[in-house]
Amino acid sequence: MVEESVLTVGKFHNVVKLVAFSPFKSAQSALENMNAVSEGILHEDLRLLLETSMPAKKKKALLGVGDAKIGAAILEELGYQCQTGGVVAEILRGIRLHFHALVKGLTAQSASKAQLGLGHSYSRAKVKFNVNRVDNMIIQSISLLDQLDKDINTFSMRVREWYGYHFPELIKIVSENYTYCRLAKFIGNRKELSEESLEGLEEIVMDGAKAQAILEASRSSMGMDISPIDLINIESFSSRVISLSEYRKGLQEYLRSKMSQVAPSLSALIGEVVGARLISHAGSLTNLAKYPASTVQILGAEKALFRALKTRGNTPKYGLIFHSTFIGRAAAKNKGRISRYLANKCTIASRIDCFSEVPTSVFGDKLREQVEERLAFYETGEPPRKNLEVMKEAMVEANEVVAEVKRKQEKKEKKRKKREKRRLEALAAAAEEMENSVQEAEENNIEPKKKKKKKKEQEQEAATEPEENGLEEEVLPKKKRKVMGEATLLEKKKKKKAKDLEED
Repeated sequence: MVEESVLTVGKFHNVVKLVAFSPFKSAQSALENMNAVSEGILHEDLRLLLETSMPAKKKKALLGVGDAKIGAAILEELGYQCQTGGVVAEILRGIRLHFHALVKGLTAQSASKAQLGLGHSYSRAKVKFNVNRVDNMIIQSISLLDQLDKDINTFSMRVREWYGYHFPELIKIVSENYTYCRLAKFIGNRKELSEESLEGLEEIVMDGAKAQAILEASRSSMGMDISPIDLINIESFSSRVISLSEYRKGLQEYLRSKMSQVAPSLSALIGEVVGARLISHAGSLTNLAKYPASTVQILGAEKALFRALKTRGNTPKYGLIFHSTFIGRAAAKNKGRISRYLANKCTIASRIDCFSEVPTSVFGDKLREQVEERLAFYETGEPPRKNLEVMKEAMVEANEVVAEVKRKQEKKEKKRKKREKRRLEALAAAAEEMENSVQEAEENNIEPKKKKKKKKEQEQEAATEPEENGLEEEVLPKKKRKVMGEATLLEKKKKKKAKDLEED
């Protein structure tokens, strides 16, 4: 009946009635509630809605919940009996289908847009908040490292086969692929090899006797002659193989540094490469931390396990952890025991790395010491230390390391704040200086204008100044002034001549 009524709105209204509805205050609030539900945590908004809307008698009320985890959280914190699956799933499907009809003022289009926006926000937050501490970089690195090993091996064999037509004796003298490719590039045509090339050969093979043997073999080689164009191709291919080998070394260093950041305890215990393979096979560090020791022990040997179960044979004793040095050093009868013990310690190390706030290799070093002691116990019978004692020592050392790391972080933060403060002060000083210079420039532009204005005013005052007798002084033109000046000079000369004549 419920399944039939879900499809039509009228029938569904007869079955389900909306009693209480609490919309999210904002998009951020909606995202917080969604994250809480996905993690099985009872959010404060949901708690408030249930406390205000549910009946007071908790024993009589039955709450239908879509997720079993959130149902368990509600039962534990509020005491309401919760039911999941069956009829509840059908009712929830109907609510999702006819939600816009149940809530007034909500259209199907706006509801779908809101759901899409919230879905995008949730996905974006999950991608940004990666609890695995970028262990996906480790997974990619170890996969690429394995692929490079295969490719370099294949290409090196091709170089050996190709260059072996010309100089077949070199294959027996040099067994290492990287060195062989370097020699193939350096020697080229074996007939051109002389005593002068001996120093270069010694640099590559790092052995004087081997270099001399290569030189002697080149003089009495049974290889065929090779054309210059073939040599160019061989040298070019050898260069590619050399560059790939050098890149592999750099990638291994990158993997080592990444493992020391993400899983330092696991790296210290079992090594960077084996630890990275365990993380890659599990999918993430979190998944590896969730596995029991028995699963970690046979991780990587799934085919052998299922084959043994099918044929009722012996199950495998170890998987990827076989590549650890501990199992290789153990006697044949103790390999299963040490692999079980090592898997136990690997599980502890991965959980410490996954859930500790400050990653440190202290625990990994101590766990490694325990495995060493157990190995010695199997061989000599010397009893190892108790786990409680070792962990107490590790806790003391780890606390010291964490305190030191925090101290360094505080120092860095202080320095950063000082640099930021100086930068802001410098910016403020520069802004103030610029403002002062602008004000000075404005003042300099205003002063000449004021001076010109004052001069004009003085000239006007001088022109309009009254004479002593109260009459305005007659302003004569320049030509008239000049003529009057000349007339006064003539009069003075005449008077002087008249005086001279009177004296005579």
